[in-house]
Amino acid sequence: MRRSLFPMLLGMFSAAAAESGADRVLWYDEPAASWQQQALPLGNGSLGCMVFGGVPEERIQFNEDSLWIGGETNTGAYQAFGDVFIAFDHEELSDYRRQLDISRAIHRVHYTSKGVRYTRDGFVSAPAGVMIFRFTADAPGAHSGHIRLTDAHDATIVAEGNVLSAAGDTIRHQFYPKPGRTWEDPVVLKYASRVLVRHEGGAIEAADGAIRFKGCDSLTVFVGAATDYVPHRDRGWTEGDPVEEVKQRVESAAKRPFQELLTEHVADYRELYGRMTVDWGTTASDQLALPTDERMAAYRGDGPGPGEKTVYEAEAVGGTGKPDPDLEELMYQYARYLMISCSRPGSLPSNLQGLWNDRNDPEWRCDYHSDVNLQMNYWFVDQANLGECFEPFADWFHAIREVRREETWEHFKKRGFAMRVENGIFGGGSYRWSIGDASWLANNLWDHYRYTLDEDYLKARAYPALKDLFMFWEDHLVEIPSPDGEGTVLVSPDGWSPEHGPKSEDGVSFEQQLAWDLLSNFAEASEILGIDEEERAKAIDMRDRLLGPRIGKWGQLQEWMVDRDDPENRHRHLSHLIAVHPGCQISPLTTPELAEAARVSMNARGDGATGWSKAWKINMWARLHDGDRAYKLLAEMLRGNVYDNLLCAHPPFQIDGNFGYASGVGEMLVQSHMDGIHLLPALPGEWSDGHARGIRARGGFEIDLRWKENRLFHATIRSDHGRDCVLRVAGPVSVFTGGDEVEFRELEPGRIAFPTRAGSEYRVLLERPEE
Repeated sequence: MRRSLFPMLLGMFSAAAAESGADRVLWYDEPAASWQQQALPLGNGSLGCMVFGGVPEERIQFNEDSLWIGGETNTGAYQAFGDVFIAFDHEELSDYRRQLDISRAIHRVHYTSKGVRYTRDGFVSAPAGVMIFRFTADAPGAHSGHIRLTDAHDATIVAEGNVLSAAGDTIRHQFYPKPGRTWEDPVVLKYASRVLVRHEGGAIEAADGAIRFKGCDSLTVFVGAATDYVPHRDRGWTEGDPVEEVKQRVESAAKRPFQELLTEHVADYRELYGRMTVDWGTTASDQLALPTDERMAAYRGDGPGPGEKTVYEAEAVGGTGKPDPDLEELMYQYARYLMISCSRPGSLPSNLQGLWNDRNDPEWRCDYHSDVNLQMNYWFVDQANLGECFEPFADWFHAIREVRREETWEHFKKRGFAMRVENGIFGGGSYRWSIGDASWLANNLWDHYRYTLDEDYLKARAYPALKDLFMFWEDHLVEIPSPDGEGTVLVSPDGWSPEHGPKSEDGVSFEQQLAWDLLSNFAEASEILGIDEEERAKAIDMRDRLLGPRIGKWGQLQEWMVDRDDPENRHRHLSHLIAVHPGCQISPLTTPELAEAARVSMNARGDGATGWSKAWKINMWARLHDGDRAYKLLAEMLRGNVYDNLLCAHPPFQIDGNFGYASGVGEMLVQSHMDGIHLLPALPGEWSDGHARGIRARGGFEIDLRWKENRLFHATIRSDHGRDCVLRVAGPVSVFTGGDEVEFRELEPGRIAFPTRAGSEYRVLLERPEE
């Protein structure tokens, strides 16, 4: 019976795994009026822009991820770079449409003016290293106007021939957030931008600091920007000549045909984006045909939508909008698009706004916030099959370690290092010390290894940080009498639960849980590498003597060693629940009493939150195996914490909410943090039928899965490294490879293990009881 089912089920799965035809385009029927809520982002990892689609004047506001002020003693701030304005003599518009196709990373504008149909295409090429915009029409000689370049730091704009350029440095701009607040020893960066215009037909000339064009059939505009930043402290953080670098990139691209550049860009982007698809429903065709802002309004219903001002605590956002599963899927894939666009090998990691920023005094410095936000940016990348996008995080953390070690020794006289909450690209930090943050960031480093099993990466990037942090905890933890009156325990002294409550407490749960994670991860990493056996033994002993999670008087998971939690508290941070997510110390599978206490705490905190906090709550409820509650938060986040351009609102815009949403979806579909792969651990009732293709699991596995009537139907598991696959499944199961049945062993009810070979594929079929 099993073998006769196999060909039929395989065929069904192959068909289901194909693209569903769901909408992967954001589109609007008028130009953007707001940078934050309406303009659309493009990027190649380090170079990005927000495109407005304006008529008669287009605005392209651009950034380069290394344009920072600050240094080794202060965070500084991420900076805007400049704008390109392209003005036309087009009026009396009709049939206007602007769109962002995230399946190809291309921005397009269409409109008609005086009977002529105009088209604009724009993208940011990773292979070419420049932004490229092409303007065409269905009539000759239809383009007349001018192009201007601006510089956010007042550099002189030079117009010559078909080129606009600017160059300067940051020495006169070392202040934040206003003149007079400076710091010692800033790192001064040189920077340059360049615009080159190529035209067919008509004429162009440089005049009055701009490029004027008249009667052109088409225009292609190439934009480049760079600084002399390098992620190497021993070189003073700078190297090279950005003027020459930008000139070479722009001129090289301008020598090539537009179609060749476009084809190269799409192929490069699709190699990452095309690895994964999701589908859990189909939106009604009339609703799917609406512009994205109208779809958002329909989904929101009577919900209020996001506000403009920062709201730290908020009630849950209701609403009786129309179902739109394709919009929910689009939001997930949009997060993957944004990650590819702002974090590629060789770039800096995503900051609070990815790499998009239109201000020199941005909120929270547009920095690397280390008490949840930066971690949240990277929770989902490996599971979403974007492992390469994690490299900038690991490289940045490695680059700043020496600066952090020195400041930590100066402040605490302890080995290893700790972080302040705000962090920049030169290792400098500001705001308060948050002792658990560095270990939390190291969790991301370790988790990337768990997905890839790349020992070269472990040795070069993750393990050095893990060892530094082991030494910090060895110096920092103190022994006190156990609060239970039995023996002694190790606690972190003078701690803080971000960003909440007393600021000098022993045994704060946030720090205890992160110390547990770090010591566990260090011990396992040292065993894998076969080094530091003595330190490994110390780490295990320290971990086992830590004060562990505690259940308080109203059944909650305590935030502090002292049982003071307020059941009416609605604070946005969930710092005492790290052991549930992203950690693995607490799980319904292994510690049901603590998991129940976490549920009590989550219910007390409520469902209202800022954007990133609501995203974290999706992840939390998924880890607690409550898919319906996770979906409730997911839907409310889309209604109340997302702008019409699908960027997440803290408010203001913070990209961690976009990435946290994607992480939550991944946790609802597949979990692999508890010694095995758990398929559909938190599937909500609203997603009764669907499939996912290309989702990654720890241990070097890639998974396609299909479910029907809220139950797993079958899955395909590909093994990279030939490790045993441990699988949690509900019901009778069969495993096949190449048509042959694979023997498996049952570890416990609902948990099986079977051997795999590297590069092989295994099909897991769930046998349904007879109807």
